[in-house]
Amino acid sequence: MSGDHLHNDSQIEADFRLNDSHKHKDKHKDREHRHKEHKKDKDKDREKSKHSNSEHKDSEKKHKEKEKTKHKDGSSDKHKDKHKDRDKEKRKEEKIRAAGDAKIKKEKENGFSSPPRIKDEPEDDGYFAPPKEDIKPLKRPRDEDDADYKPKKIKTEDIKKEKDGKLKKPKNKDKDKKVAEPDNKKKKAKKEEEQKWKWWEEERYPEGIKWKFLEHKGPVFAPPYEPLPEGVKFYYDGKVMKLSPKAEEVATFFAKMLDHEYTTKEIFRKNFFKDWRKEMTNDEKNTITNLSKCDFTQMSQYFKAQSEARKQMSKEEKLKIKEENEKLLKEYGFCVMDNHRERIANFKIEPPGLFRGRGNHPKMGMLKRRIMPEDIIINCSKDAKVPSPPPGHKWKEVRHDNKVTWLVSWTENIQGSIKYIMLNPSSRIKGEKDWQKYETARRLKKCVDKIRNQYREDWKSKEMKVRQRAVALYFIDKLALRAGNEKEEGETADTVGCCSLRVEHINLHPELDGQEYVVEFDFPGKDSIRYYNKVPVEKRVFKNLQLFMENKQPEDDLFDRLNTGILNKHLQDLMEGLTAKVFRTYNASITLQQQLKELTAPDENVPAKILSYNRANRAVAILCNHQRAPPKTFEKSMMNLQSKIDAKKDQLADARKDLKSAKADAKVMKDAKTKKVVESKKKAVQRLEEQLMKLEVQATDREENKQIALGTSKLNYLDPRITVAWCKKWGVPIEKIYNKTQREKFAWAIDMTDEDYEF
Repeated sequence: MSGDHLHNDSQIEADFRLNDSHKHKDKHKDREHRHKEHKKDKDKDREKSKHSNSEHKDSEKKHKEKEKTKHKDGSSDKHKDKHKDRDKEKRKEEKIRAAGDAKIKKEKENGFSSPPRIKDEPEDDGYFAPPKEDIKPLKRPRDEDDADYKPKKIKTEDIKKEKDGKLKKPKNKDKDKKVAEPDNKKKKAKKEEEQKWKWWEEERYPEGIKWKFLEHKGPVFAPPYEPLPEGVKFYYDGKVMKLSPKAEEVATFFAKMLDHEYTTKEIFRKNFFKDWRKEMTNDEKNTITNLSKCDFTQMSQYFKAQSEARKQMSKEEKLKIKEENEKLLKEYGFCVMDNHRERIANFKIEPPGLFRGRGNHPKMGMLKRRIMPEDIIINCSKDAKVPSPPPGHKWKEVRHDNKVTWLVSWTENIQGSIKYIMLNPSSRIKGEKDWQKYETARRLKKCVDKIRNQYREDWKSKEMKVRQRAVALYFIDKLALRAGNEKEEGETADTVGCCSLRVEHINLHPELDGQEYVVEFDFPGKDSIRYYNKVPVEKRVFKNLQLFMENKQPEDDLFDRLNTGILNKHLQDLMEGLTAKVFRTYNASITLQQQLKELTAPDENVPAKILSYNRANRAVAILCNHQRAPPKTFEKSMMNLQSKIDAKKDQLADARKDLKSAKADAKVMKDAKTKKVVESKKKAVQRLEEQLMKLEVQATDREENKQIALGTSKLNYLDPRITVAWCKKWGVPIEKIYNKTQREKFAWAIDMTDEDYEF
C-alpha cells in the first residue's frame, strides 16, 4: 500500500467515523481522534512532496502495524477501554465528537474493496474547529510550513449504519447536484411561465371597471437638498456671497445647465431669475438684481467633477448603488392588483428643477417646485392597506376609485397639469388598452371606404363648414395629420395640427416638379418637430383650399369654421370610438402590412428580412412624421462600422485566394484529403460572405434611419400582431424585432397570433 493511499484511506476512515458518530452518538462512545478541518484541495504534486520525508514513512509503518493488529484481533475493545475514561472527561469540552468504531471492510493490498463515498462538508457551515491544543494529530505531526495543508478530497460513498443494523449507501451529493441543476432550471422556467398572468384569456370586467383590488406602497420622493461644500463659492459682481439654503438650491439648478444652450436663451433666463428671486431672503433680493452679474462657475465645475466621479466609480460602488436601486424597486416598484403582482412604471416623483419644455416654450426656465406628500392623492381599494406618508407628513387625499387606472396623482405648478403614477406597459390595464385600440382600428377598416366616399361628396357641399370638415378629414386620412387642439396663447409652444393650420402653413402649386395640384406643408407639429411635405392632392381639394384662403392674412386660420370639437363629434357619428388617432393607427398598421408583403422576399436570409421589416417600419414613420435629430455619435459609429466592413472584405479576399489555391491542389493530387480541404475553404468563404452581407445591411439600415424614429410607430401605432405573424411566417426570431421590454408589452399579441393573421 503506498503512502498516499494510506494517508487518504485513514483520512476517509476518520471522516466516516466523524459523520457516523453524529448520528449514532448514544450507541458508540469509543476512541476519538480530533483533527483540523480541511477545506480545500492541494495539488497532487505538493501532496507527494509532503509525504516524501522519513517522518511520514515512520508514521506510515506505525499506522500499518496498527491496522494489521486491529484486523487480526477482529475488534478494537482494548483500544476502546484505553480511551474510554479520557473520552468521558473531555466530551463536554469538545465541539466535534470523534467517530466510534464501525465494522470496517477488509482491505485489499491496493485499498478498499469498494471505495466508500463521503459527503462533501459545507465550508464553515455550522462547523466549529476545536482549540488547537486539544487536537491530537490523526497521523503525524506536520511541519510549520504544512499548517495550511489541505488533503485531496476523494469522491467516496458514505456508508450509513441504520438503527436496524443494516447498511445503507446514500446517494452521492455532488452527483445529485449535477442531475438536479437542469431540473431546477426547468422548474424555475416553468414557475416563471406559470407566474405570467395571461389576462387576455380571462373574462373582461364590466365597462368602466378597471380593477377590484389595488394595493401599493405609494411614491418615492426626491431626496432632500444637500448644501454645497464650503469650498464651492457663488460670486455676485465679483464678490463671494453666501446664499440661503433655498436660494442656493435653485442656483444649483441653473449651474448644472450652465453649458447648455437653454441658459443662453432670453426667455429662459428671464423666467429663471423671476422664480429664483421668490426663493431669496430680503437681503439677497436687495443685493442680487442682475443675473448677468452672477457667477455660477465654481458650482458648475463642482457638479462636473461629481459627474466624472460617478463615471469613475469602482465595480463595487456601482454594484452597491445597483443593489440599493433593486431594493427600492422591490419595495415600491410593484403593486398588487386583483391578486396579481403588477409592475409600476414610474414610482419615483420627479425632483425639483428648471422647466425646459419643447421648442421655444414660453415657460422655459421656470422653477419646478419640490412635490411634497401634502400634494399627493393616493388611489387604492377600500380593503387595501393605505401606504404610509413620510414621518411628519400626510397625504392630500386618499381615494378608492376603481374607474381610473392611476395609483398616485398630483398637480404640477408650471402648467397646472395633473401628473400620474401608472402601471408598466406590460400590465393588464395597459395591454387591454392597446388591444382595444388596435381592434377599433380594425373596425375602421370595415367602413373606411364608406367614410371616404362620404367626405368626397362633402367637398361639393354648399355649406362652407361641411367643406372645411371634409377637406380636414381628407388630410387626416391621407397624411395621418393630428387633429390639433386649441391652446391658450402664452401657455404652450406654438405647435399646430390639422384643425389649427394657418394660411401661412401651406403653399399651393398648380404644378410642381412635374406634378399637378401640389400642396406644400410647413408647420411646427407635436413637440415642435417641423412637418414639411409636398403632396399632390385631388383637384377638388386644391380648389377648396384656394377658396378657404381667399381674403385671409397669413396668421388667419385655414379652417376658420372648424375646431377639434366639431371634427370629433362628426367622427363619432361616422363610427363609434372613431378619432383622428384611430385614423393614424389604421393607416400606420395597414401601411406596414402592405409594405411587408411588397418588400419581403422568401429566399432572403434573416438579416435581409430584418432590413425589409425596418424599411416597412420606416415608411410608416415617414407617414406619421416621426423624425429625430441624427445621434451625436452617428458619424463615429458609421466610421467604426465601415472599418469592420473593410476588414471583412480583406478577410474574404484572402479566403477566396486560399480556396483557389486549394482547388488547384485538388486537381493535381486528386485525393480525399485535398477534396476535404476544398470543402472546408468553401465553407469559410461562404461564412465570410454572410458576415460581410450582415455588416453591409447594418450600414444601410443605420444610414436610412439616421433621421427617422422607428420606435414611436412600432410601440404606439403598429398592431403588434402584424409583426408577430410576419416573424412566424418567415422564421424571423421575434427577439430580432422586439427587445425584452417590448416583448413584455406585447405578450398578449405574441401568445395569441399565428402566421395567418391579417389586420
